[in-house]
Amino acid sequence: MLLVLFFTIPLVEIYVLIQVGGIIGVWPTVGLVVLTAVVGAALLRRQGLATLTRVQQSMDRGQLPATELVEGFFLVIGGALLLTPGFVTDVVGFACLLPGSRRVMANYLINRGVFMAQTHAQNVYTEYRGQGPRPGAGPGGDPRRPGGGQTIEGEWEREEENRPEVEPPRKDQK
Repeated sequence: MLLVLFFTIPLVEIYVLIQVGGIIGVWPTVGLVVLTAVVGAALLRRQGLATLTRVQQSMDRGQLPATELVEGFFLVIGGALLLTPGFVTDVVGFACLLPGSRRVMANYLINRGVFMAQTHAQNVYTEYRGQGPRPGAGPGGDPRRPGGGQTIEGEWEREEENRPEVEPPRKDQK
């Protein structure tokens, strides 16, 4: 199957490039191919940063960022397709980069079970970088157990170490 795609896609791209070149001319066709690559690179950068931010936010909430990771996969595929010269691959590449179509494709693949994610982390607490107690957290600080948890109260103070210097054992003594 991959071998067929490897030969078919370039042939289709060459055919479309020749047809478009015959209609609008050679230099406008070349300019259009370069323009789609530049626009695609800019869109890839912007969408990649947005997806990375959503991954971080999901992880901060203690959730598995499955959809965002599959969207990241589509961003990589879309970026590669947009850098490939041709109009057919550009159409598919832009579909992978646009947020609406990318989410639809990602959710479709996740629901079909093509991409499966599973978390093995239990009783793992993430660091909360906000001010004050974590929103929705119970007394133990765990937001997954509202109203629950164990709080240990106590006082402590740091004492300076007042240990006498101990000489290390000599090698000739056993």
